[in-house]
Amino acid sequence: MLTGENNLHLLAQPKNIVITTHHKPDGDALGSSLGLYHWLKTKGHQVEVVLSSDFPDFLNWMPGRDDVIIFPNETMRAERLIQDADIIFCLDYSVLSRTNILEPVLRAAKGQKWMIDHHLDPEDFASLSYWDATAAATAQLVYTFITDACDDVAGITPEIATCLYAGIMTDTGSFRFRSTTAAVHLIISKLIESGAKNWEIHEHVYNSSTENRLKFLGYCLLNCLEVIPEYNTAVFAVTKEDLEQFQVTTGDTEGLVNYALSVKGIRLAALFIDRTELIKLSLRSTGEIPCNEICKKYFNGGGHLNAAGGSSTEQLSQVVNKFKSILPAYKEILTT
Repeated sequence: MLTGENNLHLLAQPKNIVITTHHKPDGDALGSSLGLYHWLKTKGHQVEVVLSSDFPDFLNWMPGRDDVIIFPNETMRAERLIQDADIIFCLDYSVLSRTNILEPVLRAAKGQKWMIDHHLDPEDFASLSYWDATAAATAQLVYTFITDACDDVAGITPEIATCLYAGIMTDTGSFRFRSTTAAVHLIISKLIESGAKNWEIHEHVYNSSTENRLKFLGYCLLNCLEVIPEYNTAVFAVTKEDLEQFQVTTGDTEGLVNYALSVKGIRLAALFIDRTELIKLSLRSTGEIPCNEICKKYFNGGGHLNAAGGSSTEQLSQVVNKFKSILPAYKEILTT
């Protein structure tokens, strides 16, 4: 799980540190980044969080959010910080390409790169790696990095606990995914003891939809959902015109694919979104249906067994048809 641990001594003295995560951060990406940010600040380090893009409005309440640097908005400053960093934390991604426009800057950086992540097939770029593909969330690993690897159980402040709770909560679907083990619940209990107000976090994340987002969800359920009963599969196909009609912003499509998976009898759910330059794909499944294999083999992506993503440069209808054409190859596992 931990490699390159001989580098941990570097944290004993103040360092210039940059924290990065993947493009279009979700709750786990931002929660783990801000949780680590607060901890490193308490240890006297000069720390900045640099993101390649914005993030959903329902995460705007997180402690430390106002200190985040969005690369396209402050490019020169962000580049300088990355170039001058002694340590660059790489959170919630295992390949540098997932940072999008940050990738060339990170590859050129001279500082050590430390990866904390739970995705499969990590790229060999890190001087220190704290990696576990069985972890429920990167925020879970940030917690154990602090408490176990760095032996600082007492260092979990309410701000850190809040950010890490949000990261674990969102990446486990509010603790309902199979990755939610007894160990995860024990960590959650510790985070609540350390000051995370679970009811407030749930309220911020799940009860903060705009009117446009709710209307968009209703539209998708009525007009964009297709059920393929012979393969226990359901598909959403969202056009760029749909996105424009409802003025969809970052985060408005979050969780949409789970509505398809919630249909009785459905074991594989797919969401296709026309983002103009690319068709983005999200897969969710139950049991042993390999979302990661499908995305890696057919859609230039990857992820976890029951949650994965990919993309394509083909037209939306072509990508959906391609997906449907591979279902017969998985019929046995989809229908048994």
